[in-house]
Amino acid sequence: MFKLIKTSGAARRGTLKTAHGEIQTPFFMTVGTAGAVKGLVPSEIRELGGQIILSNTYHLHLRPGEDLIEKAGGLHKFMNWDGPILTDSGGYQIFSLTDIRKIKEDGVEFQSHIDGKKIFLTPEKCIEIQQKLGVDIMMCLDECPASTAKREYIEKSLELTTRWARRCQTFASQTRRDGSRSVSTTTPLLFGIVQGGMHADLREKSAKQLIEIGFDGYAIGGLSVGESNEVMYEMLDATVPHLPEDKPRYLMGVGTPENILEAVERGIDMFDCVLPTRNARHGHLFTSQGVIRLKRSEFKDDLSPLDPECECYTCKNHSKAYLRHLFMAGELLSLRLNTLHNVAFYLNMTKGIREAIEEERFAEFKDEILSNYRK
Repeated sequence: MFKLIKTSGAARRGTLKTAHGEIQTPFFMTVGTAGAVKGLVPSEIRELGGQIILSNTYHLHLRPGEDLIEKAGGLHKFMNWDGPILTDSGGYQIFSLTDIRKIKEDGVEFQSHIDGKKIFLTPEKCIEIQQKLGVDIMMCLDECPASTAKREYIEKSLELTTRWARRCQTFASQTRRDGSRSVSTTTPLLFGIVQGGMHADLREKSAKQLIEIGFDGYAIGGLSVGESNEVMYEMLDATVPHLPEDKPRYLMGVGTPENILEAVERGIDMFDCVLPTRNARHGHLFTSQGVIRLKRSEFKDDLSPLDPECECYTCKNHSKAYLRHLFMAGELLSLRLNTLHNVAFYLNMTKGIREAIEEERFAEFKDEILSNYRK
């Protein structure tokens, strides 16, 4: 499933096999929460170098519902994407939707943000939904506590996450033996999620508990939830050494170019974040020369390309002045062109990371990128 090819320090270069193709690691997943990456069609993601898309179990359960997607032949056919798909379990929504959810031992009760209808998401239901979606990588249901939560709460939350992880694994194993409920002909992979707040000993404890249960890969959750970068890196340093070397490591919901490079340097293989698409909609663009904010007046008459080192459609065809004009005028094309570029930047950066690791020059590559992001 996971093969380690090369290392450069602790940075890892490998491959991850899934039902819908082999993925080169490290990799970045563009986020398509509801089965669509905002502003892009699937073929464009492929053309930009995208290998895998992330969608969300909770949101797809609310609409259009996993039964309809299963009837359509699975999420791949429903959205016309032929590459791998990973689905987040809904654990992040436990963190982000605190006003409309109640956590219980059996699972989580949500009040739908769409119509107010109550739904109850158990670990077993979470896996069943993902099986019906027919995805390649499923995530266990977990609780993601706030970074400011007290240690006593985090300890209890960690134990709940472990119990839920065991239930997810048990249910997934039973359905595999009974005949997978997935529309896919190949059994999806299942990842456990390490929690433990901002406490190194609890992170280690969580990792060891999940390894004892046994998963196809291990994610690190509960970071980038309000803590500083320094604390995030400390938690990675406290967690990664306890994860198996022969399994993929996934840092959930992170992040900026700096975050990704620092995490790769610590041995992380997988990433996702909404920043490329969300920031694009706000005229906040990532380039090889650092961040460009289109609303700034200095770009009003700037007819140079957005990023001369980028070969995406946006950079090859349009100037900063034109992109600023579209953004200030509120044109829909602004969203499309900005998103194309930001996704291209992230995918090109992770491709560059892979090449740098292969050539054993990752440290130099990291310093080169960050020299323009630490000004």
